[in-house]
Amino acid sequence: MSEIPRTCVACRTQNDKRNLIRVVRNSSGQVFIDPTHKANGRGAYVCSNKTCIAKALKSGILSRQLKVEIPQEIKDQLTQMVEQ
Repeated sequence: MSEIPRTCVACRTQNDKRNLIRVVRNSSGQVFIDPTHKANGRGAYVCSNKTCIAKALKSGILSRQLKVEIPQEIKDQLTQMVEQ
């Protein structure tokens, strides 16, 4: 059985979830990056490139998708991930 493609919240392109970064808000309101793509909670996917991450953070798309303000620590982690 093949994987269902996931959609980047910034550019709206579909891709396999292994090629995207998943950000999750769990039931207690914590926001974190989910490297396993299996954590419980509301998740949003973003392409692992500078353009999509910048757009998702600057425009507030990621915050709206997760229905919570994204902590600066997570913003910094996302930025560092694509710079490496």
